[in-house]
Amino acid sequence: MKHEVKTLAEILNQPAVWEQCLHDLDGMNFHSLAAEQDPRVTPWLFVGCGTSYYLAQAASASFISLLGAPAQAVPASEILLQPHLVFPGSTAQFPVLISRSGHTSEILQVAEYLQQRSIPFLAVTCDGQELAQMTDKVLKLNVVEESTVMTSSFTSMLLALQYVAASIAGNRDFLTALRTLPSHLSRLLATYPAQIERFAERSFEDFAFLGQGILYAIASETALKVMESSSTYAQYFHTLEFRHGPKSIAGPRALIGALLSESGFAVESRVLLEMKQLGSQIFAITNTASPELRAAADLLVELDLPVPELARAIVYVVWGQLLGAYRGLAKGLDPDNPTNLTRVVTI
Repeated sequence: MKHEVKTLAEILNQPAVWEQCLHDLDGMNFHSLAAEQDPRVTPWLFVGCGTSYYLAQAASASFISLLGAPAQAVPASEILLQPHLVFPGSTAQFPVLISRSGHTSEILQVAEYLQQRSIPFLAVTCDGQELAQMTDKVLKLNVVEESTVMTSSFTSMLLALQYVAASIAGNRDFLTALRTLPSHLSRLLATYPAQIERFAERSFEDFAFLGQGILYAIASETALKVMESSSTYAQYFHTLEFRHGPKSIAGPRALIGALLSESGFAVESRVLLEMKQLGSQIFAITNTASPELRAAADLLVELDLPVPELARAIVYVVWGQLLGAYRGLAKGLDPDNPTNLTRVVTI
Protein backbone atom coordinates (compact mmCIF):
# COMPACT_ATOMS: atom_id res chain seq x y z
CA MET A 1 0.00 0.00 0.00
CA LYS A 2 1.32 3.45 -0.92
CA HIS A 3 0.41 4.98 2.43
CA GLU A 4 2.73 2.58 4.22
CA VAL A 5 5.62 4.50 2.66
CA LYS A 6 7.23 6.44 5.52
CA THR A 7 7.90 9.47 3.36
CA LEU A 8 4.23 9.75 2.41
CA ALA A 9 3.09 9.17 5.97
CA GLU A 10 5.35 11.96 7.20
CA ILE A 11 4.15 14.35 4.49
CA LEU A 12 0.50 13.66 5.30
CA ASN A 13 1.07 13.94 9.05
CA GLN A 14 2.34 17.52 8.87
CA PRO A 15 -0.76 19.15 10.40
CA ALA A 16 -0.13 17.22 13.64
CA VAL A 17 3.59 18.00 13.54
CA TRP A 18 2.92 21.70 13.06
CA GLU A 19 0.45 21.69 15.95
CA GLN A 20 3.10 20.23 18.24
CA CYS A 21 5.72 22.70 17.04
CA LEU A 22 3.42 25.65 17.62
CA HIS A 23 2.68 24.37 21.12
CA ASP A 24 6.40 24.13 21.85
CA LEU A 25 7.18 27.51 20.30
CA ASP A 26 4.56 29.26 22.45
CA GLY A 27 6.70 28.60 25.51
CA MET A 28 10.05 29.79 24.15
CA ASN A 29 11.89 33.04 24.84
CA PHE A 30 13.22 34.13 21.46
CA HIS A 31 14.76 37.34 22.75
CA SER A 32 17.13 35.28 24.89
CA LEU A 33 18.02 33.16 21.85
CA ALA A 34 18.88 36.29 19.91
CA ALA A 35 20.71 37.73 22.94
CA GLU A 36 22.46 40.88 21.76
CA GLN A 37 21.99 39.94 18.11
CA ASP A 38 18.79 41.81 17.36
CA PRO A 39 18.13 41.18 13.62
CA ARG A 40 17.07 44.79 13.23
CA VAL A 41 20.59 45.83 14.25
CA THR A 42 22.82 42.90 13.31
CA PRO A 43 21.97 41.17 10.01
CA TRP A 44 21.24 37.46 10.39
CA LEU A 45 23.03 35.06 8.05
CA PHE A 46 21.13 31.82 7.41
CA VAL A 47 23.32 28.83 6.51
CA GLY A 48 22.32 25.36 5.31
CA CYS A 49 23.04 22.57 2.85
CA GLY A 50 20.64 21.11 0.31
CA THR A 51 17.06 21.38 1.56
CA SER A 52 18.32 23.35 4.56
CA TYR A 53 19.88 25.91 2.21
CA TYR A 54 16.51 26.47 0.53
CA LEU A 55 15.05 26.75 4.01
CA ALA A 56 17.72 29.36 4.76
CA GLN A 57 16.64 31.34 1.68
CA ALA A 58 13.01 31.24 2.78
CA ALA A 59 13.96 32.25 6.32
CA SER A 60 16.02 35.17 5.03
CA ALA A 61 13.07 36.39 2.96
CA SER A 62 10.82 36.05 6.00
CA PHE A 63 13.11 38.08 8.28
CA ILE A 64 13.44 40.83 5.68
CA SER A 65 9.67 40.98 5.23
CA LEU A 66 8.69 40.78 8.90
CA LEU A 67 11.43 42.95 10.38
CA GLY A 68 12.31 45.31 7.54
CA ALA A 69 15.96 44.47 8.17
CA PRO A 70 18.70 43.00 5.99
CA ALA A 71 19.32 39.23 6.02
CA GLN A 72 20.90 36.77 3.64
CA ALA A 73 21.32 33.05 3.03
CA VAL A 74 24.35 31.08 1.85
CA PRO A 75 25.20 27.40 1.49
CA ALA A 76 27.67 26.23 4.13
CA SER A 77 30.26 25.47 1.46
CA GLU A 78 30.57 29.17 0.57
CA ILE A 79 31.78 29.96 4.08
CA LEU A 80 34.25 27.10 3.93
CA LEU A 81 35.61 27.80 0.44
CA GLN A 82 34.97 31.52 -0.17
CA PRO A 83 34.65 33.12 3.28
CA HIS A 84 35.73 36.57 2.07
CA LEU A 85 32.53 36.74 -0.02
CA VAL A 86 30.38 35.97 3.02
CA PHE A 87 32.20 38.00 5.67
CA PRO A 88 33.54 41.07 3.87
CA GLY A 89 35.68 43.37 5.97
CA SER A 90 34.48 43.93 9.51
CA THR A 91 30.76 43.70 8.77
CA ALA A 92 29.08 41.97 11.72
CA GLN A 93 26.57 39.20 11.06
CA PHE A 94 24.81 36.67 13.28
CA PRO A 95 24.97 33.21 11.65
CA VAL A 96 22.04 30.81 11.96
CA LEU A 97 23.17 27.25 11.18
CA ILE A 98 20.36 24.95 10.02
CA SER A 99 20.65 21.15 10.05
CA ARG A 100 17.92 18.58 10.63
CA SER A 101 20.39 16.06 12.01
CA GLY A 102 22.96 18.40 13.52
CA HIS A 103 25.53 16.03 12.03
CA THR A 104 26.02 17.45 8.50
CA SER A 105 29.75 17.75 7.79
CA GLU A 106 29.80 21.20 6.19
CA ILE A 107 27.59 22.68 8.92
CA LEU A 108 29.84 21.30 11.66
CA GLN A 109 32.88 22.67 9.84
CA VAL A 110 31.23 26.09 9.66
CA ALA A 111 30.47 25.87 13.37
CA GLU A 112 34.17 25.18 14.02
CA TYR A 113 35.12 28.10 11.76
CA LEU A 114 32.87 30.41 13.79
CA GLN A 115 34.09 29.07 17.13
CA GLN A 116 37.71 29.70 16.15
CA ARG A 117 36.81 33.33 15.47
CA SER A 118 34.63 33.73 18.58
CA ILE A 119 31.57 34.46 16.44
CA PRO A 120 28.35 33.48 18.28
CA PHE A 121 25.73 31.59 16.30
CA LEU A 122 22.28 30.06 16.60
CA ALA A 123 21.72 26.38 15.79
CA VAL A 124 18.34 25.33 14.36
CA THR A 125 17.89 21.56 14.36
CA CYS A 126 15.59 18.63 15.00
CA ASP A 127 17.91 15.82 16.05
CA GLY A 128 20.51 18.06 17.69
CA GLN A 129 23.60 15.83 17.78
CA GLU A 130 26.99 17.58 17.62
CA LEU A 131 25.69 20.94 16.39
CA ALA A 132 23.59 21.47 19.49
CA GLN A 133 26.70 20.93 21.63
CA MET A 134 28.68 23.66 19.89
CA THR A 135 26.64 26.70 20.92
CA ASP A 136 24.57 27.87 23.87
CA LYS A 137 21.94 29.21 21.45
CA VAL A 138 19.85 26.30 20.17
CA LEU A 139 16.37 26.15 18.66
CA LYS A 140 15.62 22.43 18.75
CA LEU A 141 12.31 21.18 17.40
CA ASN A 142 10.70 17.96 18.53
CA VAL A 143 10.26 16.61 14.99
CA VAL A 144 10.97 12.92 14.50
CA GLU A 145 11.51 12.08 10.85
CA GLU A 146 12.57 8.59 9.75
CA SER A 147 12.61 9.09 5.98
CA THR A 148 15.74 10.06 4.07
CA VAL A 149 14.39 13.23 2.45
CA MET A 150 13.38 16.22 4.53
CA THR A 151 9.64 16.92 4.58
CA SER A 152 8.03 17.83 7.92
CA SER A 153 11.42 18.94 9.25
CA PHE A 154 11.68 21.54 6.46
CA THR A 155 8.24 22.99 7.02
CA SER A 156 8.54 22.89 10.81
CA MET A 157 11.91 24.68 10.90
CA LEU A 158 10.62 27.33 8.49
CA LEU A 159 7.49 27.70 10.61
CA ALA A 160 9.70 28.13 13.68
CA LEU A 161 11.93 30.75 12.07
CA GLN A 162 8.94 32.75 10.85
CA TYR A 163 7.57 32.48 14.39
CA VAL A 164 10.86 33.84 15.76
CA ALA A 165 10.85 36.79 13.36
CA ALA A 166 7.21 37.63 14.08
CA SER A 167 7.80 37.35 17.84
CA ILE A 168 10.79 39.70 17.75
CA ALA A 169 8.74 42.09 15.59
CA GLY A 170 5.80 41.88 18.00
CA ASN A 171 3.53 40.95 15.10
CA ARG A 172 0.69 39.20 16.92
CA ASP A 173 -1.54 39.03 13.84
CA PHE A 174 1.11 37.06 11.96
CA LEU A 175 1.57 34.69 14.90
CA THR A 176 -2.18 34.12 14.98
CA ALA A 177 -2.12 33.35 11.26
CA LEU A 178 0.64 30.77 11.73
CA ARG A 179 -1.45 29.02 14.40
CA THR A 180 -4.28 28.47 11.90
CA LEU A 181 -2.13 26.66 9.33
CA PRO A 182 -2.48 23.09 10.67
CA SER A 183 -6.25 23.15 10.28
CA HIS A 184 -6.01 24.69 6.82
CA LEU A 185 -3.57 22.03 5.67
CA SER A 186 -5.81 19.28 7.04
CA ARG A 187 -8.62 20.66 4.88
CA LEU A 188 -6.44 20.69 1.77
CA LEU A 189 -5.06 17.20 2.38
CA ALA A 190 -8.62 15.87 2.18
CA THR A 191 -8.74 16.91 -1.49
CA TYR A 192 -5.44 17.13 -3.33
CA PRO A 193 -3.24 14.05 -2.65
CA ALA A 194 -5.35 11.75 -4.87
CA GLN A 195 -5.23 14.28 -7.71
CA ILE A 196 -1.45 14.60 -7.42
CA GLU A 197 -1.04 10.83 -7.31
CA ARG A 198 -2.93 10.44 -10.60
CA PHE A 199 -1.05 13.33 -12.18
CA ALA A 200 2.34 11.86 -11.19
CA GLU A 201 1.64 8.84 -13.40
CA ARG A 202 1.76 10.94 -16.58
CA SER A 203 4.77 10.87 -18.88
CA PHE A 204 7.23 13.76 -18.65
CA GLU A 205 10.80 14.26 -19.83
CA ASP A 206 11.55 17.73 -18.48
CA PHE A 207 10.53 19.30 -15.18
CA ALA A 208 10.85 22.97 -14.24
CA PHE A 209 9.44 24.77 -11.21
CA LEU A 210 9.04 28.53 -10.99
CA GLY A 211 8.59 31.05 -8.21
CA GLN A 212 9.40 34.62 -7.17
CA GLY A 213 10.39 36.01 -3.77
CA ILE A 214 10.10 33.50 -0.97
CA LEU A 215 8.36 31.17 -3.42
CA TYR A 216 11.58 30.91 -5.44
CA ALA A 217 13.08 29.10 -2.43
CA ILE A 218 10.01 26.86 -2.30
CA ALA A 219 10.21 26.18 -6.06
CA SER A 220 13.85 25.19 -5.56
CA GLU A 221 12.85 22.78 -2.82
CA THR A 222 10.02 21.43 -4.99
CA ALA A 223 12.49 20.59 -7.75
CA LEU A 224 14.81 18.96 -5.24
CA LYS A 225 12.01 16.80 -3.84
CA VAL A 226 11.13 15.56 -7.33
CA MET A 227 14.79 14.77 -7.96
CA GLU A 228 15.37 13.06 -4.61
CA SER A 229 12.21 10.99 -4.43
CA SER A 230 11.90 9.97 -8.08
CA SER A 231 15.41 10.15 -9.59
CA THR A 232 14.00 12.64 -12.10
CA TYR A 233 15.99 15.68 -13.13
CA ALA A 234 14.17 18.92 -12.37
CA GLN A 235 15.18 22.56 -12.66
CA TYR A 236 14.06 25.72 -10.89
CA PHE A 237 13.96 29.35 -11.97
CA HIS A 238 12.57 32.70 -11.02
CA THR A 239 9.26 32.79 -12.83
CA LEU A 240 9.95 35.62 -15.25
CA GLU A 241 13.53 34.42 -15.83
CA PHE A 242 12.12 31.25 -17.38
CA ARG A 243 11.17 33.27 -20.46
CA HIS A 244 14.82 34.31 -20.99
CA GLY A 245 16.08 31.11 -22.58
CA PRO A 246 14.87 28.18 -20.45
CA LYS A 247 11.45 28.20 -22.10
CA SER A 248 13.13 26.41 -25.01
CA ILE A 249 12.28 23.16 -23.17
CA ALA A 250 8.55 23.92 -23.36
CA GLY A 251 6.55 21.30 -25.20
CA PRO A 252 4.30 18.26 -24.76
CA ARG A 253 6.84 16.27 -22.71
CA ALA A 254 7.61 19.12 -20.31
CA LEU A 255 5.96 19.77 -16.97
CA ILE A 256 6.17 23.42 -15.96
CA GLY A 257 5.07 24.03 -12.39
CA ALA A 258 4.60 27.50 -10.92
CA LEU A 259 4.15 28.63 -7.35
CA LEU A 260 2.16 31.77 -7.96
CA SER A 261 2.12 34.64 -5.49
CA GLU A 262 -0.96 36.72 -4.92
CA SER A 263 0.94 39.99 -5.22
CA GLY A 264 2.47 39.00 -8.57
CA PHE A 265 -0.30 36.77 -9.86
CA ALA A 266 -1.23 38.80 -12.94
CA VAL A 267 2.31 38.71 -14.36
CA GLU A 268 3.39 35.30 -13.08
CA SER A 269 0.30 33.48 -14.31
CA ARG A 270 0.84 34.89 -17.81
CA VAL A 271 4.20 33.12 -17.92
CA LEU A 272 2.62 29.81 -17.01
CA LEU A 273 -0.20 30.25 -19.50
CA GLU A 274 2.36 31.03 -22.19
CA MET A 275 4.04 27.68 -21.44
CA LYS A 276 0.65 25.99 -21.89
CA GLN A 277 0.27 27.69 -25.27
CA LEU A 278 3.69 26.29 -26.21
CA GLY A 279 2.36 22.79 -25.54
CA SER A 280 3.61 22.13 -22.01
CA GLN A 281 1.64 20.50 -19.25
CA ILE A 282 1.28 22.99 -16.41
CA PHE A 283 0.97 22.62 -12.64
CA ALA A 284 -0.09 25.67 -10.62
CA ILE A 285 -0.15 26.29 -6.88
CA THR A 286 -1.85 29.54 -5.96
CA ASN A 287 -4.08 30.99 -3.30
CA THR A 288 -6.89 31.83 -5.73
CA ALA A 289 -6.80 31.03 -9.44
CA SER A 290 -8.24 33.08 -12.26
CA PRO A 291 -10.92 31.49 -14.49
CA GLU A 292 -8.35 31.36 -17.30
CA LEU A 293 -5.86 29.44 -15.17
CA ARG A 294 -8.54 27.04 -13.90
CA ALA A 295 -9.43 26.21 -17.49
CA ALA A 296 -5.82 25.74 -18.64
CA ALA A 297 -4.07 23.99 -15.73
CA ASP A 298 -3.41 20.25 -15.97
CA LEU A 299 -3.08 20.22 -12.19
CA LEU A 300 -4.22 23.06 -9.95
CA VAL A 301 -3.88 23.42 -6.18
CA GLU A 302 -5.87 26.35 -4.78
CA LEU A 303 -4.99 27.07 -1.16
CA ASP A 304 -7.74 29.56 -0.26
CA LEU A 305 -5.85 30.64 2.87
CA PRO A 306 -7.17 33.74 4.70
CA VAL A 307 -3.71 34.58 6.08
CA PRO A 308 -0.91 36.95 4.99
CA GLU A 309 0.89 35.87 1.82
CA LEU A 310 4.17 35.28 3.66
CA ALA A 311 2.48 32.93 6.13
CA ARG A 312 1.36 30.63 3.31
CA ALA A 313 4.90 29.58 2.40
CA ILE A 314 5.00 26.27 4.28
CA VAL A 315 1.67 25.22 2.77
CA TYR A 316 3.11 25.73 -0.72
CA VAL A 317 5.85 23.20 0.13
CA VAL A 318 3.60 20.18 0.66
CA TRP A 319 2.45 19.63 -2.91
CA GLY A 320 5.95 19.29 -4.35
CA GLN A 321 6.74 16.81 -1.60
CA LEU A 322 3.74 14.72 -2.63
CA LEU A 323 4.53 15.03 -6.33
CA GLY A 324 8.05 13.74 -5.74
CA ALA A 325 6.92 10.79 -3.64
CA TYR A 326 4.10 9.78 -5.97
CA ARG A 327 6.34 10.22 -9.01
CA GLY A 328 8.86 7.88 -7.43
CA LEU A 329 6.20 5.27 -6.75
CA ALA A 330 4.88 5.58 -10.31
CA LYS A 331 8.39 4.79 -11.54
CA GLY A 332 8.58 1.73 -9.31
CA LEU A 333 11.06 3.35 -6.92
CA ASP A 334 11.11 3.47 -3.12
CA PRO A 335 10.92 7.11 -1.93
CA ASP A 336 12.10 5.98 1.50
CA ASN A 337 15.41 4.86 0.00
CA PRO A 338 16.28 7.36 -2.76
CA THR A 339 19.00 6.46 -5.23
CA ASN A 340 22.52 7.43 -4.07
CA LEU A 341 21.24 9.28 -0.99
CA THR A 342 21.65 8.90 2.77
CA ARG A 343 19.76 10.63 5.56
CA VAL A 344 22.86 12.54 6.70
CA VAL A 345 25.56 13.87 4.37
CA THR A 346 29.07 13.57 5.77
CA ILE A 347 32.43 14.02 4.11
